[in-house]
Amino acid sequence: MTVPDKHILLMDGPDSKGLIYHVTGVLYRHNLNIIHNDEYVSPSGRFFMRTEFEAGVAYDSFDSAVLLHELQTTVPGLGDHTHDRAEAPGQSGITFRLNPKRRKNIVVMVTKEHHCLGELLIRYAFDELDADILAVVSNYNMLQPLVSKFGIPFHHISHEGKTREEHEEAILRTIAIYEPEYIVLAKYMRVLTAGFVNHFPNRIINIHHSFLPAFVGANPYRQAYERGVKIIGATAHFVNNDLDEGPIIAQNVKEVDHRHTAADMATEGKDVEKIVLSQALKLVFSDRVFISGNRAIVL
Repeated sequence: MTVPDKHILLMDGPDSKGLIYHVTGVLYRHNLNIIHNDEYVSPSGRFFMRTEFEAGVAYDSFDSAVLLHELQTTVPGLGDHTHDRAEAPGQSGITFRLNPKRRKNIVVMVTKEHHCLGELLIRYAFDELDADILAVVSNYNMLQPLVSKFGIPFHHISHEGKTREEHEEAILRTIAIYEPEYIVLAKYMRVLTAGFVNHFPNRIINIHHSFLPAFVGANPYRQAYERGVKIIGATAHFVNNDLDEGPIIAQNVKEVDHRHTAADMATEGKDVEKIVLSQALKLVFSDRVFISGNRAIVL
C-alpha cells in the first residue's frame, strides 16, 4: 500500500470573496484530500491560509507545477506564485507556496551556554524536533563534548584574531557545506552583521532572553532586576538587520518577585528560553508561520 504523500499549501494576499472556495475546489478537482485548513484575515485586509492535504492511497498523485498553475489562473486576485521557499518577486497579488510535509535541515549556532542546545539535541535524539541537525557551529569549543555524544559534527570557529566579517566568512564557508534550510541561534551571543543575515532571509531563528520588546540587547536579566519586574520571559524571533527586532514567533513568561536576584532570574529564565525556542521551531518547521512586514502570523 502506498503511504499518503502529505503537502502543505501556504497562501497569502489581498482578501476577496470566494478565496477558500476556489482553492479547495482546485484541490478537489485534483482528487486531493484536505486534512486540515486554517485561515486568517488581518485588519488591513490581508488573507492568510494554510492547507494541509494528502495524495496517494485512495487519492491521485499530482504534478505540483500543474497544481500551482491552476491555482494561479483560477483563484481571484491573481498574483505571483512560489515553490519550495522561493520568494515571489512582488506582493501585489496572491502568493502560493507548496511544500512537502517533511523534516527540515538545520545548523545550530551556539557560544557557551548549554541549556537550549541540550534541549534541541535531546528532542532530536528522540525524534521530537521535526528536523535534522546537520551540524553545530560555535566560536568556543566547550560544548563539543556534549555534541559529540549525539554523533553530530561540531565546528569550532574561533573569533579571536579575526574581524567580525572575517569570522562570519569562515562560518559561512562551513555552513555552505550543509546547505541548511534554517539557522538556529541557540544562545549564540554575537551580533550578526547585515551581510551574514542577508544570506538567510527569514531563515535565522534566535532565542532572546527577555520578553521583547522590553530589555533588548545585553544583560536583560540585570535590566529586569533593576526595574523590579514581576515576570520574566523569553522570545523566539526571526533575525533581521535590527537588533532583537525581527518578527516574533513565540513568547512565554514566568512569575518572579522581589526575592529573586538577577542571578536567580537568569536561572529561572533558562527554563523559559529552551521551551520557547522549541515551541517556535515546531511552528516554523511545520510551515505554520507567515512573515507579514515585521510581524509573524502563526496558523
